[in-house]
Amino acid sequence: MSYTAKALADSMILESKRRLGGECLPRILKCLGHLSDEEIWHRPNAETVSVGNLVLHLCGNVRQYIISAIGLQPDLRRRGEEFDERGPIPTAELIQRIAGTVREAEDIIGRMTPEDFLGVYRVQGAEETGMAIVLHVVEHFSYHTGQITHSVKSRKAVDMGYYAGIDLNVTGKD
Repeated sequence: MSYTAKALADSMILESKRRLGGECLPRILKCLGHLSDEEIWHRPNAETVSVGNLVLHLCGNVRQYIISAIGLQPDLRRRGEEFDERGPIPTAELIQRIAGTVREAEDIIGRMTPEDFLGVYRVQGAEETGMAIVLHVVEHFSYHTGQITHSVKSRKAVDMGYYAGIDLNVTGKD
């Protein structure tokens, strides 16, 4: 079977948007809903940042890689400030920031052409293809979503129910 570059780009767009806005973002929002402002900004030790810092970091990363590099918006990121922040920034504001950032990134990803995926962009001093940038953002977002989830589960002893009603034991043979 032969696929066109457009079909592959469209598939990448759909899957990237599904992972970012359809899977990870709702998980982060659910996690934030389980925590008070104080808990969102709690740092368990000097080597671990807070859930709030991780949300700010995701906003900065997505903005720098997708919105600035691919979307050609000014890169105003101050990465260190994402980790230095001690809060509390109200939960509603964090939600607004991350949801808005993801929506903006999804709009840009949704307009990408095969040429955009193969094009080369400069980000964090390196040259990366559009495909590499989108893959990085999805992977990075997922990684920190897992950290945020772990923080909530370990603090609250709660099952987040991400897979409720889905039989994860079904195999390809079933």
